[in-house]
Amino acid sequence: MTVHFKQDAPDTSNRLDAMKQGILGKAIPRVEGLAKVTGTAPYAAEYPVENCAEGVLVTSTITRGEVVGMNTEAVLAMPGVIAVIDDPALTTRAAQGTADEAPKQGPKTVCYWGQPIALVVAETFEQARDAAKHLAVSYREENGAPLDPHAVEPKEQKDDTVHQGDLAHAMAEAAHTVDVTYTTKGHASAAMEPHASIASWDGDKLTVHASLQMLNYNISELADALDMEEEDIRLISRFVGGGFGSKLGVSEDVVAAAIAARQIGRPVKVVLSRQQVFQCIMRRSETTQRLRLAADADGKLTGFGHYALASNLPGETFVEPVLQSSHFLYRGDNRELRLDLARIHRMTAGSVRAPGEAVGMPALEGAMDILAEKAGIDPVELRLRNIPEEDPEKGLPFSSHKLAECLRQGAEAFGWDSGPREPRQNQDGEWWVGTGMASAARVHNIAEARARVTLKADGTALVETDMTDIGTGTYTILAQLAGEMLGLEPESVLVDLGDTRHPRGPGSGGSWGAASIGSAVYVACKAIREELADRIGVAEDELDLEQGKAGSGETLIEVLDGREIACEGHYEPGDIEDDYTASGFGAFFAQVRVNRFTGETRVDRMLGAFGFGRVLNHKTARSQCLGGITWSIGVALTEALEFDPRDGHLVNCDLAEYHVPVHRDVPDLDVVLVEERDPAASPIQAKGIGELGMCGGAAAIANAIYNACGARIFDYPMTPDKVLEKMPD
Repeated sequence: MTVHFKQDAPDTSNRLDAMKQGILGKAIPRVEGLAKVTGTAPYAAEYPVENCAEGVLVTSTITRGEVVGMNTEAVLAMPGVIAVIDDPALTTRAAQGTADEAPKQGPKTVCYWGQPIALVVAETFEQARDAAKHLAVSYREENGAPLDPHAVEPKEQKDDTVHQGDLAHAMAEAAHTVDVTYTTKGHASAAMEPHASIASWDGDKLTVHASLQMLNYNISELADALDMEEEDIRLISRFVGGGFGSKLGVSEDVVAAAIAARQIGRPVKVVLSRQQVFQCIMRRSETTQRLRLAADADGKLTGFGHYALASNLPGETFVEPVLQSSHFLYRGDNRELRLDLARIHRMTAGSVRAPGEAVGMPALEGAMDILAEKAGIDPVELRLRNIPEEDPEKGLPFSSHKLAECLRQGAEAFGWDSGPREPRQNQDGEWWVGTGMASAARVHNIAEARARVTLKADGTALVETDMTDIGTGTYTILAQLAGEMLGLEPESVLVDLGDTRHPRGPGSGGSWGAASIGSAVYVACKAIREELADRIGVAEDELDLEQGKAGSGETLIEVLDGREIACEGHYEPGDIEDDYTASGFGAFFAQVRVNRFTGETRVDRMLGAFGFGRVLNHKTARSQCLGGITWSIGVALTEALEFDPRDGHLVNCDLAEYHVPVHRDVPDLDVVLVEERDPAASPIQAKGIGELGMCGGAAAIANAIYNACGARIFDYPMTPDKVLEKMPD
């Protein structure tokens, strides 16, 4: 049976809190953890497929133009080479998240340096790699491709434009004002597992093992690229070694492997090199942002302005949503927000972990720190005074709002000193020591989701959906959720993910995965409970299931009597999305030390307090927060994509030169989970956490640097040279 639930109003029944098993929310280790740490969990490139050939992509060495020739015959004569594929159906960039259609195709037209233009297939990877290097390509190059977002006329994204009141007048009349410009560099997702695919055909049926985040969309994208029907394709992504947005859409390796396998009549594996992942998958756009804040004598905002400039390739619809939280985070009747997009020829800009807030919040929260200093108000208190009672632009109520609790609980746990704040008040040898803080906010998203739950006759349960687990804990929380509803321990629940033969889930991305697919599992389990209650002769809300037993004294096996119960839960967001502004909230606190001679910054300690609805697993949620804070350290201090201004090629395209935080950069981190229930957010009263943990954390570090040494930095990342330049004499 299939049960459909469309949420049009808050679900205040809170049925989950009435369950008896007592496992939901607990810090249960990952159910797939042993398989991962012992190397028995197969990732995309690790499936044993007989007679599998190896493919290596060839990428362009010009920025813009046309491929006019290749020395194909010479390469085909090389040892082990099977084919050189330059099929017009090859995709030249990864699809954007939720695109649901093929990305741009036609490899002969070059739009950026590093774009895939062909695939060389050979018996071994080494032969394919060598042959790819020897494929000589001739081009008709178009000069003058725009590479600098400031050198082209940007286009206003009118859906993000807000003109409310008179900001100029508010700035002129305010007791305190801030008018500053921040810049942020581009970022790479830098997931540990590179993009990889193995494609094989059985007649006209295609199976692809791939490293992807959103199979429900990816299957449509691949079908469109190959001009196939979706029912003739099977995608499998049981384990994904990180994604962070880079694997939301179908990537070039997937389409290339499928085309090559069809042409040569045998399976083909394509694994991108680390350099290719950096060069031709996704980047976070660099940004330029102007913040204007006007406040009265008490520090309450009367005016709020946020302008942002981002970039992308021609033809791409995605724009880094820099203003996402600025629309609702703080009060201010006079508001002016605008987002502009510049079309340039660097590789595709798309979703990288916490798109929008990851770069918008550090700029906003840096400006708020300046306002706190000018107004002589403690930074925590300033933010408390500016929490709006309702969405300041839409006039909608918040589904729930825990920013004040996060600020207060975080300050207490961190040991925040709310006394007078002056730079250079604490010194330890050659190090200046300081503290800083920032708010966190990340919009709550929810998506349609389906999951099949089967309560088997032997008293165990099976959960099936094409939802993926990209390291976030999906396997575990679904086992806990089904176990809680059906009175089973997690080890009695088998969770089968990442296969398009299963019902379509929401995909992993946008921090909507847990709340969305969890709601579908909840809907299915509730229907199973109703069937069990009917068999026993009680109402569903009177049914107590615990440790494989029903409250009637019978075991589940006895109640089932050899008849399993299967239900597909179909959850769909309804009108409730238009009735509330929903977001997770939080607060960051950081202590840093800055070397007075070198400008080096070291983070001594950092704490984040977060409120995001029901916590489904304390350990996996905390781990997501720890990961987000670590990303914040990278945004603040080390991570930056560097492009050659002559041709736009990415200079630092590997983990040796793109500096993610390493163990020495990351101190002991602390996390406070502010438990809440949000009945308007989802039927399970949960919101996303995967991205909230990095939204604003970089500003806490920036503000701490200023408190430590007096250097106010407006350009992320804050490398030692920038700190030294701004450090007072």
